[in-house]
Amino acid sequence: MGTINNFEDLEIWKDARRLCELIYQNCLQNDKFQRHDKSQIDRASSSIMDNIAEGFEREGNRELINFLTMSKGSCGEVRSQLIRAYDRKYLDEEKFLKLKNESIEISKKLSGFINYLKNSTHKGNKFNRNID
Repeated sequence: MGTINNFEDLEIWKDARRLCELIYQNCLQNDKFQRHDKSQIDRASSSIMDNIAEGFEREGNRELINFLTMSKGSCGEVRSQLIRAYDRKYLDEEKFLKLKNESIEISKKLSGFINYLKNSTHKGNKFNRNID
């Protein structure tokens, strides 16, 4: 894996950003959603990408793994909310399945990234700094 200097370059962050936009288009702009449902799914989908960013900026693998785990949890929360939205007829089956499958793919990628980091000998940039 090459060196990545910004969280914006991480494919998993880009995927989370895309899911967040899809949630906005299909849920937050959807008049069928109740106010509570909109805010809850918005916060959870935002949390996926935000936790990836925060963990990356901490510059240590342990911290990144911790935040990726939280991001994975938020992914599950989004999926649960999508199921509830589908059950309540806020989403048609096609939109529901598209969003649900996106969240499942992101969750799988997060698991893969976590496993990669756990097995990596590089422990993070903060451990490479010279302290004067």
